[in-house]
Amino acid sequence: MKELVRYLFENLYFDFQGDITMEKVREFLREDDSREARALLSKIIEEKGVDDLLITLADCLKEYIRTGVSEQAIRDQLSTYSSS
Repeated sequence: MKELVRYLFENLYFDFQGDITMEKVREFLREDDSREARALLSKIIEEKGVDDLLITLADCLKEYIRTGVSEQAIRDQLSTYSSS
């Protein structure tokens, strides 16, 4: 049982449900004039969509499964993504 639990835990993955499009992200960031918001918006425009963002974010958040995913962890990962 221990090995099965370890295997399942190590192979968990995040997926985002709902309609997350570039337009939706723009809508969320519309009122946010922070440097981070502008950098993220520039990055998704450069990448021509949010697919790479969502894949990268989900992959990076896997390391937080053990300690817990928080809003700050997501904010940190979005900041890292936009500056890469």
